[in-house]
Amino acid sequence: MKLAITGKGGVGKTTLTALLAQAYADAGRDVLAVDADPSPCLAGALGFPDELRAELHPISEMDELIEERTGAKKGTIGGFFTINPRVDDIPDRFSVLHRGVRLLEMGAVDTGGRGCICPEAAMLKTLFTHLMFRDEDVLLMDMYAGVEHLGRATVDFVDAMIVVVEPTRRSLGTANQIKKLAYDIGLDRLYLVGNKVRNEDESQFLEMETPGLPVLGFLPTDLKVQEADRLGIPVYDHVPVLKSAVEKIKVGLDAGL
Repeated sequence: MKLAITGKGGVGKTTLTALLAQAYADAGRDVLAVDADPSPCLAGALGFPDELRAELHPISEMDELIEERTGAKKGTIGGFFTINPRVDDIPDRFSVLHRGVRLLEMGAVDTGGRGCICPEAAMLKTLFTHLMFRDEDVLLMDMYAGVEHLGRATVDFVDAMIVVVEPTRRSLGTANQIKKLAYDIGLDRLYLVGNKVRNEDESQFLEMETPGLPVLGFLPTDLKVQEADRLGIPVYDHVPVLKSAVEKIKVGLDAGL
C-alpha cells in the first residue's frame, strides 16, 4: 500500500501520517514513512527519541551526496549533470527505525519559482520514483499541499492520495485545487479526512461540502496533540481518541484498497 498524504499547511497531515504509520506498524506491517514536507516534523509526531532524530537529515540538503551522485554542486542551475542518479541505497542508508516505523526525510528544493532544473531536484525526483518500486508493505508520504513530487511515471503506483482538511471552506478550497492537480496527472484515487472536528455539525459540513471526494473519517480536535508535541511523545500514544479514530480510517483504507 502506497499512500500520499497532503493538505494545506496546518491542517494536521503530519498528525494523520504519524497515526497511520504507528497503527500499521503495530499491526505487524512493514512501514516506511517519508517526510517530504519543506519543514520536516514527522519525527516529532512519531515520538522519535532525540538520538535518532539527530541522525536524520533531509536528502535535499546533503550537498556532498548530491554532488557525488549527480556530478554537480547543489544549487547549480543548468549545465551538465546526471538527471537519473543512483538512489537505491538511500532509503536504507539515511532512514532511522523506531517502534516498527522506518523514517526518511526528503526535504524540498527552494527555487523561488515554479520549477527547478538543478541537481537536488533531479535527486529528489529520482528518489521519489525509486520509492514507488520498493517492496515495503506500507509506504506513507507526508507531502505539502500539491502533487509536485508525483509525476505521470509514478502515479500508477500510488494507491491513493489522502487530502486532510479542517471544517472550513478555505481548507476545502485547497482540497479542490489539489484534486484538480491530481486529476491532471491521472491520479483519481483521492480521499478526504477531516481533522480538528469539534462536533457533529462540523462533520456533517465536511460530508456535505466535500469537493467530490469520499470521506474516510474524522479526527476530533484535542489539545493533547499540542501537549504530546511539547512532551516529545508520540501522538498515537498520548491521544486515545485519535488512536481510536485512526483505526476506523485504517479499516476504511484496508477495505477500499
